[in-house]
Amino acid sequence: MFTGIVEEMGSVKNIVYGSSSIKLSIECTTVIEGTVKGDSIAVNGICLTVTELGASWFTADVMPETMRKTGLEKLKPGGKVNLERALRLADRLGGHIVSGHIDGTGTITGLRKEDNAVLITITAPEHIMKYIVQKGSVALDGTSLTIAELASNTFTVSLIPLTRGFTILGTKSIGDRVNIECDIIGKYVEKMLKGETLETKPSKKDLSAEFLKEHGFM
Repeated sequence: MFTGIVEEMGSVKNIVYGSSSIKLSIECTTVIEGTVKGDSIAVNGICLTVTELGASWFTADVMPETMRKTGLEKLKPGGKVNLERALRLADRLGGHIVSGHIDGTGTITGLRKEDNAVLITITAPEHIMKYIVQKGSVALDGTSLTIAELASNTFTVSLIPLTRGFTILGTKSIGDRVNIECDIIGKYVEKMLKGETLETKPSKKDLSAEFLKEHGFM
């Protein structure tokens, strides 16, 4: 579990490609402190497990499912990434609850400056937009942000100077992709409102001739 408060920007040290996976090595300083093999670190908002580490780097294996759902295929050696260690129970929750499980990607389709802020507009697919609410929270490349504007297939966030300078969002341009994780609370609320619980789904012991007839199988 994470908070969406980026601790540092790391650099891609090396990428080893498999047929549909990668082994990713990241150079860093802050997030390596106190880290051991098996710990979780969010890389651009993606929860990855540390498999190897040194004094100033760590390595993580990225499986095919993660490659399909995120923008990690765009990474190159020397590129910058947002990094955050997993939340400890004693930490302040400065952002919002972030799982590190990406819902999909969006595309930056607008950038405009407003006094000390920069507004970034993201175009996203319907399965993401249904969880985006005005003044709600969203994680973009692992950065906890608040929705400033909302339209049918776009949403806009506002970046203060600190966020622009301390995360990779400050380097983004129109056309770039970003990893998106929607607020997990909305997903749970949706499921409960639909009544999708273990009690409402028939188990194997519930299967009977009457059940099959009722649902058109007999």
